[in-house]
Amino acid sequence: MEERKNKIFGLLGKNIEYSFSRGYFTKKFDKLGLENHKYVNFDLENIAEFPALVKARGKNLIGMNVTIPFKEEVIKYLDKLDKTAKKIGAVNTIKFTKRGNLKGYNSDIVGFEKSLLPLINYGHKRALILGTGGASKAIAYALKKNGIKFKFVSRNPMKKKEISYHDLTEKVLHKYQIIINSTPVGTSPNIDKYPDIPYQFLTKNHLLYDLIYNPEITAFLAKGRDKGADIKNGFEMLQLQAEESWNIWNNS
Repeated sequence: MEERKNKIFGLLGKNIEYSFSRGYFTKKFDKLGLENHKYVNFDLENIAEFPALVKARGKNLIGMNVTIPFKEEVIKYLDKLDKTAKKIGAVNTIKFTKRGNLKGYNSDIVGFEKSLLPLINYGHKRALILGTGGASKAIAYALKKNGIKFKFVSRNPMKKKEISYHDLTEKVLHKYQIIINSTPVGTSPNIDKYPDIPYQFLTKNHLLYDLIYNPEITAFLAKGRDKGADIKNGFEMLQLQAEESWNIWNNS
C-alpha cells in the first residue's frame, strides 16, 4: 500500500477555536521534525457534515480527536469500535486506516484515570459526575474500573444511576466526596458560570475535578478551594489523552 505523504490530523467538534489540541499537536510535530504532518480544527455545525468532510480530505487523513458535542453522534459513521470505546459508548479518537476504514477509540479514560488516581485517598469511595454527555461515560468507566461507586447528576434524570441537582443535600455531599464536572459550564469566556451544586456543604475531605482547563481555575474549582477541598483541572488529562491518541494513530 502506498505511503501517505501528507498526513492530516484534526479535532472534530463544534465551536472549537479555543481548543487545546491544535496547539499541542502542532508543537509536537515541530519538535519531532514532522514537516508533512498537520493538525487542523474540523469545526462542524452538525455531525451530518462529517461524511462530506472525510470524502473531501481523502487519503491524507490519518486521525481525529473528537470533542463536544460529537463523541456519541460520530459513532454511527464509523466502521468499527475498539472494545473499550464500545463499552463506554463514546469515541474521542478516530483512526483512518490505509484501507479507508474508520475505527473509533476512547483515550479519555486513560487521561482521566492517570490524572485522578494520584489524588485519591481512603475516604474517596464515591463520586458524583456532573453531566451525562460523552465525556461523562469515560469518567464512569474509569471509576467503575477502580472500584469507585458513582452517580450521574443531570438536569433531567432519566436512568437508575442519575439524580437531579435538587437532590444534592448535605447528606448526599457528605457521602459522595469526589465531584467531577464533565459539563462545559464555566468554560472561557463564561468564566463566571458554575454548576448548580450546594457548595456550602463542601469540606476539606472533598476532591473537585473539572474536565475544563480554560480557565485554569474555574469558578467550580475556586468554590471548592474556598472550602478547603482538593482541586484538579482537566489540563493533565488532555495531555495524557492526546499522547494516547498519538499512540493509537501510530501503533494500533
